[in-house]
Amino acid sequence: MNNRRRDNDVVKLMMVYKVTLNYDKMSDLTVEFAGPRGSLYEGGLFKVHIEIPENYPYKSPSVGFETRVFHPNVDEASGSICLDVLNETWSPMFDLKNIFEVFLPQLLMYPNPHHPLNGYAANLMINNPTQYQKKVKELVAKYSLLYEESESNMSDDDVSEMSETSDLDQDLL
Repeated sequence: MNNRRRDNDVVKLMMVYKVTLNYDKMSDLTVEFAGPRGSLYEGGLFKVHIEIPENYPYKSPSVGFETRVFHPNVDEASGSICLDVLNETWSPMFDLKNIFEVFLPQLLMYPNPHHPLNGYAANLMINNPTQYQKKVKELVAKYSLLYEESESNMSDDDVSEMSETSDLDQDLL
Protein backbone atom coordinates (compact mmCIF):
# COMPACT_ATOMS: atom_id res chain seq x y z
CA MET A 1 0.00 0.00 0.00
CA ASN A 2 1.15 3.50 -0.71
CA ASN A 3 1.09 4.49 2.98
CA ARG A 4 2.08 8.06 2.29
CA ARG A 5 -0.82 8.67 -0.10
CA ARG A 6 -3.27 6.90 2.22
CA ASP A 7 -2.05 8.85 5.26
CA ASN A 8 -2.21 12.18 3.39
CA ASP A 9 -5.75 11.44 2.21
CA VAL A 10 -6.87 10.50 5.73
CA VAL A 11 -5.32 13.66 7.19
CA LYS A 12 -7.06 15.81 4.52
CA LEU A 13 -10.32 14.09 5.42
CA MET A 14 -9.74 14.77 9.13
CA MET A 15 -9.33 18.47 8.42
CA VAL A 16 -12.95 18.67 7.22
CA TYR A 17 -14.85 15.78 8.87
CA LYS A 18 -14.96 14.04 12.23
CA VAL A 19 -12.98 10.86 11.60
CA THR A 20 -12.54 7.96 14.01
CA LEU A 21 -9.74 5.49 13.36
CA ASN A 22 -10.93 1.95 14.05
CA TYR A 23 -8.50 -0.51 15.59
CA ASP A 24 -5.74 2.14 15.53
CA LYS A 25 -5.27 1.62 11.79
CA MET A 26 -5.24 4.38 9.19
CA SER A 27 -6.91 1.95 6.76
CA ASP A 28 -10.11 1.40 8.79
CA LEU A 29 -12.09 4.50 9.71
CA THR A 30 -15.51 5.92 10.40
CA VAL A 31 -16.48 9.37 9.12
CA GLU A 32 -19.42 11.51 10.19
CA PHE A 33 -21.13 12.84 7.09
CA ALA A 34 -23.97 15.39 6.97
CA GLY A 35 -26.84 14.80 4.57
CA PRO A 36 -26.55 17.17 1.60
CA ARG A 37 -28.51 20.42 1.56
CA GLY A 38 -31.62 20.23 -0.54
CA SER A 39 -31.86 16.44 -0.22
CA LEU A 40 -34.28 14.32 1.77
CA TYR A 41 -31.30 13.53 4.03
CA GLU A 42 -30.63 17.17 4.95
CA GLY A 43 -30.45 17.63 8.71
CA GLY A 44 -29.12 14.13 9.29
CA LEU A 45 -25.63 13.18 10.34
CA PHE A 46 -24.55 9.71 9.25
CA LYS A 47 -21.67 7.45 10.16
CA VAL A 48 -19.92 6.05 7.10
CA HIS A 49 -17.39 3.22 7.40
CA ILE A 50 -14.37 3.12 5.08
CA GLU A 51 -11.87 0.33 4.63
CA ILE A 52 -8.88 1.33 2.55
CA PRO A 53 -7.44 -1.61 0.59
CA GLU A 54 -3.78 -2.55 0.47
CA ASN A 55 -3.40 -1.28 -3.12
CA TYR A 56 -5.12 2.11 -2.56
CA PRO A 57 -5.32 4.49 -4.50
CA TYR A 58 -5.31 2.03 -7.43
CA LYS A 59 -8.22 0.13 -5.89
CA SER A 60 -11.25 1.90 -4.45
CA PRO A 61 -11.98 1.89 -0.74
CA SER A 62 -14.91 -0.08 0.60
CA VAL A 63 -17.59 2.38 1.71
CA GLY A 64 -20.81 1.71 3.61
CA PHE A 65 -23.24 3.45 5.93
CA GLU A 66 -23.14 2.44 9.59
CA THR A 67 -26.21 4.58 10.21
CA ARG A 68 -29.42 3.05 8.87
CA VAL A 69 -30.38 4.77 5.60
CA PHE A 70 -33.52 4.26 3.49
CA HIS A 71 -32.38 4.62 -0.13
CA PRO A 72 -32.77 2.52 -3.29
CA ASN A 73 -28.99 2.19 -3.71
CA VAL A 74 -28.14 1.40 -0.08
CA ASP A 75 -28.68 -2.01 1.48
CA GLU A 76 -30.65 -1.15 4.60
CA ALA A 77 -29.31 -4.09 6.63
CA SER A 78 -25.59 -3.93 5.79
CA GLY A 79 -25.17 -0.28 4.74
CA SER A 80 -23.47 -1.35 1.49
CA ILE A 81 -23.85 1.12 -1.34
CA CYS A 82 -24.22 0.64 -5.07
CA LEU A 83 -22.20 3.37 -6.73
CA ASP A 84 -20.44 2.85 -10.06
CA VAL A 85 -17.57 5.22 -9.30
CA LEU A 86 -16.60 3.11 -6.29
CA ASN A 87 -17.37 -0.29 -7.75
CA GLU A 88 -16.30 0.06 -11.38
CA THR A 89 -14.80 3.38 -12.46
CA TRP A 90 -12.54 4.33 -9.54
CA SER A 91 -9.36 6.16 -10.53
CA PRO A 92 -6.21 6.98 -8.54
CA MET A 93 -7.01 10.61 -9.34
CA PHE A 94 -9.80 10.40 -6.74
CA ASP A 95 -9.15 10.71 -3.04
CA LEU A 96 -11.14 10.08 0.13
CA LYS A 97 -12.52 13.64 0.19
CA ASN A 98 -14.13 13.01 -3.23
CA ILE A 99 -16.27 10.33 -1.59
CA PHE A 100 -17.77 12.83 0.87
CA GLU A 101 -17.77 15.97 -1.24
CA VAL A 102 -19.01 14.50 -4.53
CA PHE A 103 -19.91 10.80 -4.64
CA LEU A 104 -22.08 10.38 -1.54
CA PRO A 105 -23.89 13.71 -1.97
CA GLN A 106 -24.73 12.75 -5.58
CA LEU A 107 -25.88 9.31 -4.45
CA LEU A 108 -28.24 10.82 -1.88
CA MET A 109 -29.46 13.62 -4.16
CA TYR A 110 -30.06 11.44 -7.23
CA PRO A 111 -31.08 7.87 -6.30
CA ASN A 112 -31.27 5.34 -9.10
CA PRO A 113 -34.26 3.08 -8.46
CA HIS A 114 -33.51 1.05 -11.61
CA HIS A 115 -30.39 -0.59 -10.09
CA PRO A 116 -31.47 -1.05 -6.47
CA LEU A 117 -29.91 -2.73 -3.48
CA ASN A 118 -33.11 -1.97 -1.59
CA GLY A 119 -36.00 -3.13 -3.78
CA TYR A 120 -38.63 -1.87 -1.35
CA ALA A 121 -37.20 1.67 -1.40
CA ALA A 122 -36.88 1.59 -5.19
CA ASN A 123 -40.45 0.37 -5.64
CA LEU A 124 -41.79 2.97 -3.23
CA MET A 125 -39.79 5.73 -4.96
CA ILE A 126 -41.20 4.80 -8.37
CA ASN A 127 -44.79 3.98 -7.41
CA ASN A 128 -45.44 6.25 -4.43
CA PRO A 129 -42.93 9.13 -4.29
CA THR A 130 -44.79 10.92 -1.50
CA GLN A 131 -44.67 7.86 0.76
CA TYR A 132 -41.00 7.30 -0.18
CA GLN A 133 -40.10 10.88 0.84
CA LYS A 134 -42.00 10.49 4.09
CA LYS A 135 -40.23 7.22 4.89
CA VAL A 136 -36.77 8.71 4.17
CA LYS A 137 -37.44 11.70 6.42
CA GLU A 138 -38.82 9.51 9.21
CA LEU A 139 -35.75 7.29 9.21
CA VAL A 140 -33.37 10.26 9.04
CA ALA A 141 -35.13 11.64 12.12
CA LYS A 142 -35.05 8.26 13.84
CA TYR A 143 -31.51 7.06 13.13
CA SER A 144 -29.23 9.97 12.27
CA LEU A 145 -26.76 11.30 14.84
CA LEU A 146 -28.21 14.82 14.90
CA TYR A 147 -31.54 13.37 15.86
CA GLU A 148 -29.97 11.40 18.73
CA GLU A 149 -28.20 14.50 20.04
CA SER A 150 -31.39 16.57 20.04
CA GLU A 151 -33.54 13.82 21.58
CA SER A 152 -32.75 14.98 25.12
CA ASN A 153 -34.21 18.42 24.28
CA MET A 154 -37.57 17.01 23.18
CA SER A 155 -40.84 17.40 25.06
CA ASP A 156 -42.93 14.42 26.19
CA ASP A 157 -45.39 15.17 23.35
CA ASP A 158 -42.55 14.88 20.81
CA VAL A 159 -41.44 11.54 22.27
CA SER A 160 -45.03 10.27 22.17
CA GLU A 161 -45.35 11.34 18.53
CA MET A 162 -42.12 9.48 17.73
CA SER A 163 -43.52 6.27 19.24
CA GLU A 164 -46.48 6.52 16.90
CA THR A 165 -44.06 7.01 13.99
CA SER A 166 -42.12 3.92 15.08
CA ASP A 167 -45.34 1.92 14.97
CA LEU A 168 -45.91 3.25 11.44
CA ASP A 169 -42.40 2.08 10.46
CA GLN A 170 -43.19 -1.43 11.65
CA ASP A 171 -46.45 -1.45 9.67
CA LEU A 172 -44.60 -0.36 6.50
CA LEU A 173 -41.91 -3.01 6.89
